[in-house]
Amino acid sequence: GLRPALGVRGAHVAAALNVAQLVGWGAFEIVVMRDAAGTLSQKLFAWSSPWLWTVLFGVLATGLAVLGPLSFIRRFLRRWGLWVLLLGAAWMTGALLLGHDWGAVWRRAGDGSLSLSGGIDVVVAMPLSWLPLIGDYARFGRTAKGVFRGTFIGYALANIWFYALGAAYAMTASDMQGQLLAALAAAGGGLALVMVLIDETDNVFADIFSAAMSTASMVKVRIAHLAIGFGAVCTLIALFVQMDRFMNFLYMIGSVFTPLYGVFLVDHFVIRRRRVAADVRGLRGPCGFTAGFHLVAFAAWIIGVATYHYVLNFLPSLGATLPSFAVAAFAYWALRVSFGAVDAGGNRL
Repeated sequence: GLRPALGVRGAHVAAALNVAQLVGWGAFEIVVMRDAAGTLSQKLFAWSSPWLWTVLFGVLATGLAVLGPLSFIRRFLRRWGLWVLLLGAAWMTGALLLGHDWGAVWRRAGDGSLSLSGGIDVVVAMPLSWLPLIGDYARFGRTAKGVFRGTFIGYALANIWFYALGAAYAMTASDMQGQLLAALAAAGGGLALVMVLIDETDNVFADIFSAAMSTASMVKVRIAHLAIGFGAVCTLIALFVQMDRFMNFLYMIGSVFTPLYGVFLVDHFVIRRRRVAADVRGLRGPCGFTAGFHLVAFAAWIIGVATYHYVLNFLPSLGATLPSFAVAAFAYWALRVSFGAVDAGGNRL
């Protein structure tokens, strides 16, 4: 999908970056599952073994990725996983709303560790990083309209509901950064932590499987073998990385993918007006550009990434997401329309 904007070979750069962020997300999901299971086992049995939980969930996630999306959805999500998750989320929401003095919660002063704009950058980075995964699963839809409608409603509902739920539980914890799972356990008991485990199971499956799919588009290796390899890498990272290390990872994701989408959307809707050439794979075709790379797109992308990090470090109160998106989008439009050039072969740079 990115070949018309980045070029035949340039799209591989985005694919490689997507694989890297999926590996990071896969490790993060295993860490969340490990900590949730550890909190639950400590609560019920006064026992916990982080390394054992890490390996166990890493093997589970890898096995599900090897089975593939259709098997996972039919055997797990469609039959009972989704319904347990929705019922658990509804119960946790009710318990949260009825179990706290919200007047006192709202009057609590923040610790100043994260500004509103910084929070927006994190909130945007998380769903933004999941957008490349949609194509791996939307291709199983029956109609384009159904896929769009289902994706939009599900994505919006899940993000709004669970972000609000997580933020509310964090507000009720005495230590917002270090006691979220403890707050969930206190308010929702074992059910809350079980719900976390179910929710993270489909996430880590998607991370590992999509990393294998993206890599398979660049190298001729069986997806099952790639899934095993990525599952092992995610598990290994999770053994040595703590959850509080992932804030910088989220900012890095935002800095890469926010301007990329700015370039892509302008290319697709403004420059090409939703027209895609029949040949998007050949180096001699319209997506060949300069040795397979669309240099103008990469220039605008790099400008957007630089904007993100500049704003994040020197103008944090402004928020880096919207400025980097706008700068990358405008830079691409300006370079294509006003300063476009061609190489020796007559291809637009």
